[in-house]
Amino acid sequence: MIKSFNDLAASLKAKGICKKMVVAWGVDSHTIEAASLASDQGYVKVTLVGDVDLIQGVCKEAGIDIAKFEIVDIKDELKAVAEAVRMVHDGDGDILMKGLCSTDKFLRGILNKETGLLPPKGLLSHVGVIESPNYHKLMFITDMAVIPAPDFRQKVKLAGFVTSVAHSFGIDKPKIAFIAASEQMLDSMPACMEGAMLAKMCDRGQIKGCIGDGPLALDVAIDKEAVEIKKLVSPVAGDADCLLFPNIESANVFWKTNSKLANGVRQAGFLVGTKVPCVLASRADTVDVKLNSIASAAIFAK
Repeated sequence: MIKSFNDLAASLKAKGICKKMVVAWGVDSHTIEAASLASDQGYVKVTLVGDVDLIQGVCKEAGIDIAKFEIVDIKDELKAVAEAVRMVHDGDGDILMKGLCSTDKFLRGILNKETGLLPPKGLLSHVGVIESPNYHKLMFITDMAVIPAPDFRQKVKLAGFVTSVAHSFGIDKPKIAFIAASEQMLDSMPACMEGAMLAKMCDRGQIKGCIGDGPLALDVAIDKEAVEIKKLVSPVAGDADCLLFPNIESANVFWKTNSKLANGVRQAGFLVGTKVPCVLASRADTVDVKLNSIASAAIFAK
């Protein structure tokens, strides 16, 4: 089982995994540096789609050998995104990555009905991976970036997505905590009611490949001492692999609190539900976050 991003890099190398990654408007320093490091580590071959003059300038300033990349020279941002998505759609890439382009342009390309990457009637979502020195293993969380208020059927699909990502990291039976404000069954809180329903679906095999429990407050989901104090009996509490949040606000705040206020935290994230994993890193994300995201997408890619 992979317990850190260093473990992940070692696993990719040991398995000899090397995926084709296409970067949409890959013209900024953080994206190019992360793609360069991933290429050096051997688990991706990189195609940068964007203005070759901007790419050459970044590579020269950073001391990166531009020859390690295949470059598709397109001067227009929107056209570069469209071409990158088309290439992946046509089988010329196993991973799509967002470069300096805006998120709305990136998603517009992915959702294009003719050349996009979302299957008919599919659900687009996002899974994040957090490595924290305050927790004994990786945490997989969803959805802090795409679906504002997932309904119950969408939460069933989100549980399947996050389970699949955890499986790719070598976790045979990931433990999913369905997060709410309380572990008590409170009919005044929809997240509590839905958490219990999702847990029962896990028990009955309707959500496959995982062990689920809910509702669980965040403290009892990840803190064994809180579980003991509250005398909670649960197969998941205190040892969750996956956290499924009730809405985008709670998941996003958890994600950003970890990134900004917790020292030593490392993160990764990518879109799921698409034909291939799509790295949707913020333009402001660090090289480390982007590198971890590429590695996570590479282990998940078919």
